[in-house]
Amino acid sequence: MLEDSEEMRTVRLTISGRVQGVYFRAFTKKQAIKNNVFGFVSNQEDGTVEVVAQASEEDLTPFIDWCHKGPLIAKVENVEITEYSKAGTFFTFDIR
Repeated sequence: MLEDSEEMRTVRLTISGRVQGVYFRAFTKKQAIKNNVFGFVSNQEDGTVEVVAQASEEDLTPFIDWCHKGPLIAKVENVEITEYSKAGTFFTFDIR
C-alpha cells in the first residue's frame, strides 16, 4: 500500500525479442502482483509486448529489472522505457 508521501510513476515499456508465445504476459502479471505494480500487458501486432506499469519507484524498479529478462523461455533483446502520461490511476494489473 502506498504511503501518502510516495509518488506514483507510470511508464510504458516496449519489449522486443522472442517475447510472444512464451507466456510473457502471464509471467508479467505474476511479477506485477508480486511487486505491487498496476497497469496492463498486451501483445502488439509488430511482435513486441507493451507493458504499462504504475507503482512507487521502489516497487517499479525490480519489476522493470525483471522485464529486461522475462520468463526463462523468452529472449528479451530490447526494452524501451518512456513516461506514460495518458494514464489515470490503475487498480489492477490486466492482460489485454
